[in-house]
Amino acid sequence: MLRIFLVEDDKAIAKNLSLLLRSEGFAVTHAVTQKQALAALEEGKFDLGLIDISLPDGNGFAVCTAIKAQMKLPIIFLTASGDEASVVTGLNMGAEDYITKPFRPMELIARIKTALRKSGNAPSTFEIGTLHIDTASGNVQKNGKELFLSALEYRLLLVFLNNQGAVITRSKLLDELWDAAGEFVNDNTLTVYIKRLREKIEKDPANPQIILTVRGMGYKLGGQNA
Repeated sequence: MLRIFLVEDDKAIAKNLSLLLRSEGFAVTHAVTQKQALAALEEGKFDLGLIDISLPDGNGFAVCTAIKAQMKLPIIFLTASGDEASVVTGLNMGAEDYITKPFRPMELIARIKTALRKSGNAPSTFEIGTLHIDTASGNVQKNGKELFLSALEYRLLLVFLNNQGAVITRSKLLDELWDAAGEFVNDNTLTVYIKRLREKIEKDPANPQIILTVRGMGYKLGGQNA
């Protein structure tokens, strides 16, 4: 189980965040102050730090400095202000990302998973129904037999893997595929690639169980009962 080190002095935010993170399968260690955070670092090992910049007895920058001095740990800063100077300071200190309060829960989860993946702390293998995906090797198997996906099909599958539990809009999918392909991907092209991917990974493409359509919103990853 991946471990999140949460440093947040707002009790309501910390409670809701802890519930959210645990519902996503993370273990959570929570510290309220800079002093508590520094003490917790001496006692535990973590996979990612989620750190509020403003603390009652100091700030999250000091906690980040202590973390970076002791271990290789991705950091995401939480900030209520959206202050550009604070954001730049955090990124210059080696933080992987920041998010401004109030934030959307599934956006935060997606950013956490992205930071974990970039740091090498995220799992590299996934089992979804009859699919086995190894992102370290780029290998995808269905019922034990290797599938051959195009670069865009594989990238599309990765977007769903990196946003498990979240509804992904067509706009977000277009942005992700455009960035990866370096070429224009329009709405019609997206429809074609989703159809092709379903034909390869679904047991019954006409009744998809892995890439689910959420009517009027977009798509989400299913597959538990595929």
